[in-house]
Amino acid sequence: MGLCMERSVEMIVGLYATLKAGGAYVPLDPGFPAERLATILDDAKPVAVLTQSHLQDRVPATPGLPVIVLDDGAELLVDPGNLENLTEPGLLAYVIYTSGSTGKPKGVGIEHRGIVNRLQWMQQAYPLTAADRVLQKTPFSFDVSVWEFFWPLLEGATLVVARPGGHQDVAYLARVIDEQRITTLHFVPPMLDVFLNEARPGSARSLRQVMCSGQALPLELQQRFFQTWDHVELHNLYGPTEASVDVTYWQCHKDSE
Repeated sequence: MGLCMERSVEMIVGLYATLKAGGAYVPLDPGFPAERLATILDDAKPVAVLTQSHLQDRVPATPGLPVIVLDDGAELLVDPGNLENLTEPGLLAYVIYTSGSTGKPKGVGIEHRGIVNRLQWMQQAYPLTAADRVLQKTPFSFDVSVWEFFWPLLEGATLVVARPGGHQDVAYLARVIDEQRITTLHFVPPMLDVFLNEARPGSARSLRQVMCSGQALPLELQQRFFQTWDHVELHNLYGPTEASVDVTYWQCHKDSE
């Protein structure tokens, strides 16, 4: 099931509905070039595309491919009851396409057993409670978004979804962290660098843990992090999409190198 959508309630409902029905989702970032979206659709061959009314024109025309507009049609909102859960450990959960830096973009398929194992490990390592509030800000074409979407809701924590493009706006993120009392969020190192340049010492008092992954985390950035947020844990993770998000992890400390 392809999804050409922006962050919204409809997108999250679409993700959960696809998985519960036993399907796998393929994110189609509406910010991608039309050629890349067409290449993904041609390669993945989804049975349908879920989208939003204002993004319909971003879905490449594909003969015979149904396009379902989730926010347009009351019949889609009729509650048929709690449908049977058709997921199984060996079924695909999602397919995320690589950047194509070494050639044609490659679809990486992850089964339920892989990502569930990853989420269970994350809960053991960095346990969430009902008091936690996790900020979802990573575009869903990147695998970090998977734990942002599913980890808090699996554990009874609150999921706060950033606006489209909000992950690039430092002032907006700072405001959301404070107003929504965010306790857990993720940064790639370059964005963490930019954010700390603008953050005030003693700000973001609700934060208790930050995950950092995607690129190498410089020691200077780690030190600046603790100078700004001495009350927050910093965890450095890394891994390829093929390995269900991450394969290595390290808790940073003020005096560690």
